[in-house]
Amino acid sequence: MTKRCGWADSGPLESAYHDAEWGVPVHDDRRLFEFLILEGAQAGLSWSTILKKREGYRKAFDGFDPLRVARFDARRMRALLADPGIVRNRLKIESAVLNARAFLDVQAAFGTFDAYVWGFVSGKAIRNAWKAASQVPASTPVSDALSKDLKALGFKFVGSTICYAFMQAVGMVNDHVVGCFRWEALNSRH
Repeated sequence: MTKRCGWADSGPLESAYHDAEWGVPVHDDRRLFEFLILEGAQAGLSWSTILKKREGYRKAFDGFDPLRVARFDARRMRALLADPGIVRNRLKIESAVLNARAFLDVQAAFGTFDAYVWGFVSGKAIRNAWKAASQVPASTPVSDALSKDLKALGFKFVGSTICYAFMQAVGMVNDHVVGCFRWEALNSRH
């Protein structure tokens, strides 16, 4: 039997996400934008809820194309409030559009969002060695710094806890527990 992080055994979507995506380093700007939006949408909700709505998000947010999302107007945002395929929260929808605009500004300033965000970990994933999920922090000094910088750049729904979840999702940090089969696999990739 495959040993996973405990949260990944709560259902097939969670297991598939854990096994194939969570903690794998992402360097594609569109995928980074997707995780930024999804992690913000997750605030106050379970990640399972967001995984179930992920396809709805991809459709509603034009495949997470930041150029297109940045052009969403008030009419389009009102339509999203009626879309059952996503979390229908006005502040989260508005923040996704604002974040797309800020994301484009970061790309213009740094060349890529990837170069900007991975700079917070000097381009290399932080490899933790937690023995139990209870040891995994909700935030760190690095996520604090990322959060503060993103907010200064105009991003919303980017508190330190959200930033840390983003860092875990996109592989900036390996927080698989030591007994999980993905911990060693991801550590050996670096």
